[in-house]
Amino acid sequence: MDAALIAKCADPSLTPAIVAQFVSAVGSDDPLAVTVKADGRLILIPKPRSTDEAMGVVRDYVGHAVVRVGITQFPAGVGVVDASQLQPDMFDACANLRTGTGIFAKVARIVTKWYGHPTNKELLPQLVDDTIYAWKTGSFEGDNVFRTQDPGGPIFIGTRSEQPTEGADSVAPPSESEDASQSTDPDKATEAGMRIDLSRIGGQK
Repeated sequence: MDAALIAKCADPSLTPAIVAQFVSAVGSDDPLAVTVKADGRLILIPKPRSTDEAMGVVRDYVGHAVVRVGITQFPAGVGVVDASQLQPDMFDACANLRTGTGIFAKVARIVTKWYGHPTNKELLPQLVDDTIYAWKTGSFEGDNVFRTQDPGGPIFIGTRSEQPTEGADSVAPPSESEDASQSTDPDKATEAGMRIDLSRIGGQK
């Protein structure tokens, strides 16, 4: 991940190292990348060769499947009522990085709050790993991380800045639904692997 692109486009509440780790773990080298999953199964699609082709794929599947786009593979259609509201800038590297890291920062605040806003820096790798896991599956401790309200507060340990928002609902009991962000039928979501219970480390249910 280009350092200049991170400096220019990434959410400023995340350190460049965290952004690089995030994109490396979940992203794509291709700004036109589109990944589609339905009922937990990957749907093979022709590789888009232009923004128009990529937008065509998104419009075909959004609302019916989980559609991830661009270099950060954020879920297209979150908060969008009609597919016509989707914008082609999701396939621009800078715009995609800005949106993707902004959503990732929100997920990080959800995870950090669940841990009880710890100050022990030794927990940082686990916090980051849990946030990446939540990004991949769309769920953290029973909450749909893409639709849950931003709780505000700090990110991880020694965050650069805080972005307080109106408080969110309390965390629901754990579940293991995959890609809950776009699934129109929660019963069809694919189960993810069992998670380690870290509630003993300053966590809260």
